[in-house]
Amino acid sequence: MPIPTAAEPMSVLRRRTSVKWRSYPDDVLPMFVAEMDFPLAPSIAAALHEAVDLGDTGYIPGRDLSAARAFSAFAEDEWGWAPDPRRMRTTTDVSVVIVESLRRLIRPGDGVIVTSPVYPPFYDMIPEAGGTVVDVPLHDDGTSISLDIDAIDAALAAGARGVLLCSPHNPLGLVHDRETLERLAAVVERHGGFVVADEIHAPLAYAGVTFTPYLSVSDAARAHGIAAESGSKAFNLAGLKTAFFVAESDAMTDLIRGLPAEVEYRTGHFGLIATREGFAHGRDWLHATIAAIEQNVDHLEAELAAHLPSVRLRRPSASFLAWLDLSALGWGEDPGAIALRDARVALANGPAFGPPGFGHARMNIGCAPETITEAVRRLAAVSR
Repeated sequence: MPIPTAAEPMSVLRRRTSVKWRSYPDDVLPMFVAEMDFPLAPSIAAALHEAVDLGDTGYIPGRDLSAARAFSAFAEDEWGWAPDPRRMRTTTDVSVVIVESLRRLIRPGDGVIVTSPVYPPFYDMIPEAGGTVVDVPLHDDGTSISLDIDAIDAALAAGARGVLLCSPHNPLGLVHDRETLERLAAVVERHGGFVVADEIHAPLAYAGVTFTPYLSVSDAARAHGIAAESGSKAFNLAGLKTAFFVAESDAMTDLIRGLPAEVEYRTGHFGLIATREGFAHGRDWLHATIAAIEQNVDHLEAELAAHLPSVRLRRPSASFLAWLDLSALGWGEDPGAIALRDARVALANGPAFGPPGFGHARMNIGCAPETITEAVRRLAAVSR
């Protein structure tokens, strides 16, 4: 049975030196960037300690497929998808997977579709690769949210070259169902486009939720898709720098293999070790962590109902991020700014996620329940 997972105490967390813990004074609750407050999976910690003890701090070994094999085995067991490790390459992080893939899939000025509200760096990665952002907001009928396939179809028909897909979707924790992804693949294929699928939050899908890898949905998806995969969110390894390019077709495999050698050599050695150990031996820890996050979602819902009933939470199905509609508080387009200034709670600012983010903010709930309680109580005190 998985052992319970509990967040580190605040006295330990404030000794950390990552961006989450060094961006604000100690009177601020940092709930903005996507770093979790849980301790490392024991298997990962042991492997990293062993590497340090050995002085194993050099470059990555060339074409070491052990981490790729561990990820493939995890994907097969969890999602019924077994990508071929020989069609994968590593690099520093998912952002590099996206940018380096786009560089080779677009011409200067080509449009690339994003579906707002969406992970803010997407708006920078596309221009970095030479493209132009084409924003096609998610369809929101007030009850459910989904990809707007008809609008994506229209954008591709108008000249957009491809789609940068966030799956599961950050900031909503939205897990796209297979039917939606099949429709997306058919539309993209009809227009001769491509999909780069950022699936970094996929290992954090909740119990009973079916995550569908984009490259598993159809021959069309396999032909025109590249997936960006990583253990960095699932196992809290962002600073160790390892992610995978994943392809299923010969054409996309050739694109990945044609990348400069330095793209792969920039992979972090400790990241490679930690990623392998997480996917191979950290699954009990991961499942326990997901259970703790789901309990935090329940706790956040209860705290909001009791103290901030006008704030709406769109309940996520994956990850440790909560998308809050704070517009009823009357705090303007960027309520996160008010939360920081007056409540001393640092949230991710909603407008950075695109126009649908006005009036919203994203809260990191990969933390102790007590931190959520304190954050909601502080926000409620300001709202009175």
